[in-house]
Amino acid sequence: MSGIRMSGGARMGRRRFLGSAAVAMAAPLVLPSRVLGRGGIVAPNDRIGIGVIGLGDRGPAHIRGLLPVDPVRITAVCDVFRSKAEKIKGLVDGHYGAAAGAGCAAVQDYREVLARDDVDAVIITAPENWHAKMSIDAMRAGRDVYCEKALTLTVAEGRAVCDAVKRTGRVFQAGTQQRSDRNFRFACELARNGYLGKVHTAWVGVPGGRALGVLPAAPVPDDLQYDLWLGPAVFKPYRDGLCTYNWYFASDYCAGWIQSWGVHHVDIALWGAPALAASKLEVEGTATFPDEGDGDVSYAWHTRLREPGGVLLDFCSDGEARHGHGVRFEGDKGWVHVVRGGIRAEPASLLETVLRPSDEHLYVSKEHQLNFLECIRTRREPVAPAGACHLATTATLVADIATRTGRPMVWNWAAERFENDDAANRMLSRGYRSPWTL
Repeated sequence: MSGIRMSGGARMGRRRFLGSAAVAMAAPLVLPSRVLGRGGIVAPNDRIGIGVIGLGDRGPAHIRGLLPVDPVRITAVCDVFRSKAEKIKGLVDGHYGAAAGAGCAAVQDYREVLARDDVDAVIITAPENWHAKMSIDAMRAGRDVYCEKALTLTVAEGRAVCDAVKRTGRVFQAGTQQRSDRNFRFACELARNGYLGKVHTAWVGVPGGRALGVLPAAPVPDDLQYDLWLGPAVFKPYRDGLCTYNWYFASDYCAGWIQSWGVHHVDIALWGAPALAASKLEVEGTATFPDEGDGDVSYAWHTRLREPGGVLLDFCSDGEARHGHGVRFEGDKGWVHVVRGGIRAEPASLLETVLRPSDEHLYVSKEHQLNFLECIRTRREPVAPAGACHLATTATLVADIATRTGRPMVWNWAAERFENDDAANRMLSRGYRSPWTL
């Protein structure tokens, strides 16, 4: 992308476009019809080249969403399974046809994506144990980043990502896409602006995951770079079925759905009740863990996180959640309950509320991917910045640690540590397997 067309037909060089702080105050992007794939061809030097790293489930979904967007060109795809990379390359090249020129690159090592001149931004959909390393490497290489949730595997990694965003000035969008859903935004605005009265509780219920059982040892598939799949994680022999969906439930790669699903709704809870992330939290909880097998993360839990002013975050797996799945803000004058695809309230008239000009109006994003593209152009902070996702990811990890220790603790947001609990604080970070470093 050697240049990008701005309003009025002016053009900006690639390096100035990607690095200039002055662009940050530009007017929000009004996407023309060609952005949505409704005709028109964009000159090659106007395109945003995107590399997608990780092609299990979310990666291909992102690619299918971006293929019709004319200012975007998927220029590289990466997966440690060679067959997955080649398959998605075929999908991309088949969509672009002859106009693709040399076609989309298919590689197994993400560092090859970051070394390419035709990659302006990356979408990272690898397992959580890779999120910090890949994101920071990408930002150091001058690439903007869209990274799937959770932000990172540990609290210490999350702080490192936030510091890298500030240091490099890159655009970073987290995959907490509910922030681009009107219902979730509106529920938070009702809570923040007093329409529920004084909010005292945010109830959160999310799926609990499952126990894995024993995954049988097996030969490494011929097309898999297994050592690269492990990356910073401790070495363990390959097991059948580990490197697909099952990694969610092994703590070497993910803290389980208390983290990876929980971050979605906990992010909304903190958006609507920001006092929960303002000072300290008294934390306690219980959880059920597998008795045996390769899975070692909780699959049922009930945690309570309370800030000094009295606001409570009651965060549970669905089977334990008092109000079921979703996020419910409850105040002394009413409540609002929001899930994907639905919102309800008591009194029901709350849903007819029209915000006053003097009310707090939250960031409006109507589509998460397009918000990322808009912010690449304007250098504006996206709707789901690293800092917000770090708070939500941290809250889920704090809850998880509380269930593992089995004792009440106090979390200090400013210090990003538990007070007077060295054992719990040792769980906030972990070492990287050589030769990987952060």
